[in-house]
Amino acid sequence: MDFQIKAFKIISTLEAISFLLLLFIAMPLKYIWDLPQFVSVLGMAHGILFVLYLIGAYFMYEKLNWSLKTFAIVAFCSVLPFGPFYADKKYLPAS
Repeated sequence: MDFQIKAFKIISTLEAISFLLLLFIAMPLKYIWDLPQFVSVLGMAHGILFVLYLIGAYFMYEKLNWSLKTFAIVAFCSVLPFGPFYADKKYLPAS
């Protein structure tokens, strides 16, 4: 498998995990137990991974000759919990 595709799959997985940790662990800690530190740390990591995901999606758009619709779906998946996992299975070549 091509290095760029493998790198995007890794970024995609990390982005999805960081989003899930932010939603289901850091946010409850902040709003239920008044521990906002985790949101600060995970929020920054997720923000960086989110930007890398979108940049990577654009590179995949060019490399894999995706239609604009496919690119839009993959980009939209970045804002959905579990979305990057779906995009990985549906739109990227198998390992």
